[in-house]
Amino acid sequence: MNSDRYKKMKYRRLGKSGLKLPLISLGLWYNFGEVDEYETAKEIVLTAFNNGITHFDLANNYGPPAGSAEITFGKILKEELLDYRDELIISTKAGYGMWPGPYGDGGSRKYLISSLNASLKRLGLDYVDIFYHHRPDSETDLYETMLALSDIVRQGKALYVGLSNYNSEQLKKAYVHLKELNVPYVITQPSYSMLNRWIEHDDLLNTQSEIGGGTIGFSVLNQGLLTEKYIGEIPNDSRAIKKHCQFLNKENVTEEMVQKLISLNEIAKRRNQKLSQMAISWALRNELMTSVLMGISKKSQLLENIEAIHNLEFSDKEIKEIESVL
Repeated sequence: MNSDRYKKMKYRRLGKSGLKLPLISLGLWYNFGEVDEYETAKEIVLTAFNNGITHFDLANNYGPPAGSAEITFGKILKEELLDYRDELIISTKAGYGMWPGPYGDGGSRKYLISSLNASLKRLGLDYVDIFYHHRPDSETDLYETMLALSDIVRQGKALYVGLSNYNSEQLKKAYVHLKELNVPYVITQPSYSMLNRWIEHDDLLNTQSEIGGGTIGFSVLNQGLLTEKYIGEIPNDSRAIKKHCQFLNKENVTEEMVQKLISLNEIAKRRNQKLSQMAISWALRNELMTSVLMGISKKSQLLENIEAIHNLEFSDKEIKEIESVL
């Protein structure tokens, strides 16, 4: 492993906690499942670590099939990275449907603890650094969910807890319980991109900062839509073509969208960036955004995206141009 890897990355503190995350974290939502090439997955993970990416983000249902991304990452850990465990931040989640019956979904104590136990087995670990409730569950009392997270930390199965896909109002309500339970809550994980700006209208970054935590955005490239690949003919290996990607398809790549991408790409060129790089820089322009998650299918994409951290400043003119396009 490259001993100079940390010089290649920048880090931000997670709120008021003692934990720092790299500006770019590696998400294993896609491309690390049983259906994907293992050697490619391993190459991406090791390239990430050798470039200072210390945070690897999973969930019980990542794959496909569900659970297989944790199995893949667990194998990479065992073969290559266990000696570096103390240098890694490994996170996983539970909250979406994972197994049949009434106990394999939601926010119940039964589901969260059972799911984490299974995740730890797949990963080959005694604990994860961050364990998230993956989404709010209106059918389960919020206190039960937060108490389960509290007990998970006390059992030594997670060092910190997080909440994913919670809006500001939901975060505030959850935090009341977490504070009473003295839980080390540090992070929230919302979707965010140039094309998906709900957290700005919700004031989530400021809400999270006020309660002492940091924020990590996912889908900052909008499932790959904010890349040059969709300006021309849709590539056969893109997510819009792959059948197992339910969040982006050919119907999303409209003529109007392509025109937006062309205009954004012209702004990116003037910044000496690729469109994807500018989208990453744009998401990180507010320092309250601690990190962004990258979904990567090729080593070259990862190295290209990392370059975005060296060009995070936007002029007022550039912001106005981008806003006019969006």
